[in-house]
Amino acid sequence: THVRRMRDAGAFDAHAPQDQADMAAAFQRAAVAHLRKKTALACRRARAMGVDFSCIVASGGVASNAAVRRALAAVAEAERVPLECPPPRLCTDNGVMVAWAGVERLRRGLLDPYTFDFIQRWPLDRLSEMPYPARASSFDP
Repeated sequence: THVRRMRDAGAFDAHAPQDQADMAAAFQRAAVAHLRKKTALACRRARAMGVDFSCIVASGGVASNAAVRRALAAVAEAERVPLECPPPRLCTDNGVMVAWAGVERLRRGLLDPYTFDFIQRWPLDRLSEMPYPARASSFDP
């Protein structure tokens, strides 16, 4: 939406290589800042709840991004825990892994009833309002 508004206002040319690079850099900067902020917040909340975590883990496609790794390493250092990441060559998009896990679950007859509604953009500060069923999926023990 923001890019469309910028384009409509003449502030962004989708065909100009420099504008494309600037937009990509701006997006990455915002995404990395968001991940850094949310990770630090999660660490603070976990500690406030008495959770004694021993590391921060990043994996999948996001962990192959050097800027993300640097930001999360800074959070880990501030929290005095290590950042654990697989080598970048192993940090691929996990879509195939998720699909394969689904195939394996289906082969074992592990089906989810999906008896709950999906909610887009549910604010994290309202998670306690989520009506969790007694057994949400076959992943539950």
